[in-house]
Amino acid sequence: MKTLTTTAALLLALTATLVQADTPDPEVQYLLGFVEQSGCDFERNGTVHNSADAADHLRLKYRRGGKYVNNADQFIDRLASESSWTGKKYTVTCDGVTEPSGEWLHRALDEHRAQP
Repeated sequence: MKTLTTTAALLLALTATLVQADTPDPEVQYLLGFVEQSGCDFERNGTVHNSADAADHLRLKYRRGGKYVNNADQFIDRLASESSWTGKKYTVTCDGVTEPSGEWLHRALDEHRAQP
């Protein structure tokens, strides 16, 4: 009986982990939509991408590395600010102004959190 209970508990924990990895934190979901709808250009590793492609790339990184983040701030810092391959910082250009993507995303998250 103890083995069955332990096995059931492990399966439940595994299922919860898998569901969490497939379902982004609500604030991460907001940020992904924000990126996609921004209309800004994103540069990663020397190549410029449109906002839809950038959002798709960040979704992929979140699917693969979401287990390393517990909230939207960590998502920005650990997955959405630089290349995990080269370590080069991502940049975003909106209305002719270029800045590090991490700063841009943290500002967007702060503004989102300030809304009633």
